[in-house]
Amino acid sequence: MSKGSQVVHVAVGVIEDEQGRLFISRRASERHQGGKWEFPGGKVEQGESVQQALARELREECNIDVEQCAPLTVVEHRYADKAVRLDVWLVTRYRGQAKQLEGQEWRWVARHELEAYQFPDANIAILDCLRATQ
Repeated sequence: MSKGSQVVHVAVGVIEDEQGRLFISRRASERHQGGKWEFPGGKVEQGESVQQALARELREECNIDVEQCAPLTVVEHRYADKAVRLDVWLVTRYRGQAKQLEGQEWRWVARHELEAYQFPDANIAILDCLRATQ
């Protein structure tokens, strides 16, 4: 990505439950890439590490406290209107009952079921990474 463009840095959590299912939610229709499915997360704030942002976002958005996570991949993608850097972490242990607190539709899905859902283009690399680690 060019140095002159503003890149939105996002911490993304791929939350896996004990059955190996993954937590996804549908973006609100009025938001960027609205109506598509995504893994939860949000912007990394100034002065915050990626892991701090991930923990904060998953607490606020999904009602869980991350206990164990590991880096999965980093994705840089340019849309027509913005550039994003997705710092993606696999969350394998957490406290709390995962649910969507921001009113979005959500569900647990098996990895092989992810193909049935439409994700933003930036998420395609995440899906490819998850397929490779099945």
